[in-house]
Amino acid sequence: MRVVVAEDQLLTREGLVHVLRDAGVDVVGEASDASQLMALVATEKPDAAVVDIRMPPTHTDEGLVAAARIRHEYAGTAVLIVSQHLESGFVLRLLDEGGDGVGYLLKDRILDRAAVLDSLRRVVAGECVVDPFIVARLLSRERRSDPLGALSEREREVLENVAEGLTNAEIARRLFITERTVEVHTKQIFSKLGLDDAQTTNRRVMAVLTYLRAAT
Repeated sequence: MRVVVAEDQLLTREGLVHVLRDAGVDVVGEASDASQLMALVATEKPDAAVVDIRMPPTHTDEGLVAAARIRHEYAGTAVLIVSQHLESGFVLRLLDEGGDGVGYLLKDRILDRAAVLDSLRRVVAGECVVDPFIVARLLSRERRSDPLGALSEREREVLENVAEGLTNAEIARRLFITERTVEVHTKQIFSKLGLDDAQTTNRRVMAVLTYLRAAT
């Protein structure tokens, strides 16, 4: 797997690069700002870019803007966004622009080699991955209205796991049910959320968006 890393904090960037290289990942470039990142992606055409949301010069959303550009201009490069804090608005903004091959992790997790590698493999495979801690935090918030009110408790459980980026087989193992049962639940979820087969969008991504919006 060929990866570029964009992070303006030198120690954080070096720590992440060390974790990746120690795990056998080919880190083909490092960037400290969005312009360097875009130049690297254009030159190296990596499998994935690990990108901090907040980068110079304003430290607001430069990383997010760059991530959206990468997904639009370099479809073969997946993006794993990292952030110091939970920023659900940024999560939704990124996913709204196309959730395939996109992931979002909190920085507390980037030195966890297993978590980073698993997330990278998933986004490179075209999946949508959201840090389980983010999902749990969003789920615990009080909501004025609940678009997911029609879902059963088990369907909510399944959707929560879909939001983490798990496959049907992985959800089945976690919930101790059959994969066929997971498929039935996901079909019910899509139906109740009005995501029919005729839609050209990825229904799993749209279901995750509905889930996250309900939690914000």
